[in-house]
Amino acid sequence: MSRGAFVRSFADKLAHWWHGPCGGRELLRVALPLVASSMSWTIMNFTDRMFLLWYDPACVAAALPAGMILWTVTALPLGVIMFTTTLVGQYEGAGNKSRIGAVLAQAYWSSVAVSPFILSLVPLADIVFRLSGHEPHLAALEATYLRIAALCGPAMLFSGAQSAFFTGRGETKRVMLVDITASFINVILDYLWIFGVLGFPRLGIAGAAWASVVAQWSKVALYTIQMLSPRYREYRLGDFLQLEPNLLKRLWTFGLPNGLQWLLENAAFTLFLLFVGQLGEKAAAATTLAINVNLVAFIPPLGMGMAVTALVAQHLGAGNPVLARRAALTGFELAAAYTAALALLYVLAPDIFLAFYRIGADPNSFSHLRPTVIVLLRFVAAYCVFDAMSVIFSAVLRGAGDTAFLLRVALWTAPFPGLATWLGIHGLGWGLLWAWTVLTLWAWILGVVFLIRYQQGGWEHLRVIEHATQPQAPAFSRSRPTVEVTHS
Repeated sequence: MSRGAFVRSFADKLAHWWHGPCGGRELLRVALPLVASSMSWTIMNFTDRMFLLWYDPACVAAALPAGMILWTVTALPLGVIMFTTTLVGQYEGAGNKSRIGAVLAQAYWSSVAVSPFILSLVPLADIVFRLSGHEPHLAALEATYLRIAALCGPAMLFSGAQSAFFTGRGETKRVMLVDITASFINVILDYLWIFGVLGFPRLGIAGAAWASVVAQWSKVALYTIQMLSPRYREYRLGDFLQLEPNLLKRLWTFGLPNGLQWLLENAAFTLFLLFVGQLGEKAAAATTLAINVNLVAFIPPLGMGMAVTALVAQHLGAGNPVLARRAALTGFELAAAYTAALALLYVLAPDIFLAFYRIGADPNSFSHLRPTVIVLLRFVAAYCVFDAMSVIFSAVLRGAGDTAFLLRVALWTAPFPGLATWLGIHGLGWGLLWAWTVLTLWAWILGVVFLIRYQQGGWEHLRVIEHATQPQAPAFSRSRPTVEVTHS
């Protein structure tokens, strides 16, 4: 083939990749608002931790473990609630829009039922951190943050259900606007309440927690205002009090494995952080900063993963697994390219990501942390592409309803980071580098396992809505038995 013919062939393939159904342009149309939403919360967390570092390095060391305990307790019900995205997407793809209001109603009832369990963290916060083995000063800060931040839990559930309505239908710009507005509220209140500016009390870590509470509940209010619009009448959103046992059962049948997966993986990561905290304040603070920098690589693929879940659900609901597969591949190509570029920057220019932390921080404290954080960012570079692989291909399985497999993977792999980290620290006397080696291996394992499951292709024939149409197997796939997952 001549050089000119090769260039034309490549240009044609690139144009098809970009303009074709579920190509780069369509995926980014759905994904970019979700990426912007996710990035707004990344910037919010980044700013939150930066302000806390400026206030007191011990506060930034306390915020991440406390926040992860809240997230771990919330993960199971939130995983159930967020499966609403798949139900909404498959009903939208099948053209059965009038059922979507009933789906949201079951998510709301579920949120009401589990909120008291999340709020039980308020009286239990001191006990949790007294048992953690952390230094008393650090444990007191962690308990303060958790007591207040627990009030975010119910708001996370309600806003999760509301965002699933928009995400599952592909109307992601509204999600972006809500998240950016709430993040802006959080950042402003962070500054006012952490440092006591403009006459506000100087609350330190408590101010950061209260800012998160106000921001989370503002999301619920903003979504509610939008959903009152007459344009959504055909979705019957006024049925939000309708309790429908069969649909509620379906939400929990497929959502519970999803929630248990989130719970197990977040519990594993929380244990990892607690064991790292036992290495001392420096190890905890360096890990917190590295994890926050890692969010720059992790959050955009997470937004792409949400878009992939919605597109896979819609195309499977419409009986078109070929386009569902194409959406998956396009999502992974974009996520892998992005994380690979950041991996290079983490190794070659790590100070780019630490510059904002340096501003306002105590020079001695920061110079003490910087070398350790730079080393940890090399671990992030080693696993961030595998993180993207895990996010995208698990999103494909979630959009199809293959949540039982996600749970099986979590049951087998979640014990690994906690047990291996504890054994290395307490049994063998190894330190922070061993803990991060374990974290890297865990990310590699998850990425490879979800890739293999995707390639096997059984997910293409799953449906979670009633009266699903029989999908057509793609021409390039080998024949597989159809698994029709339906409920009346």
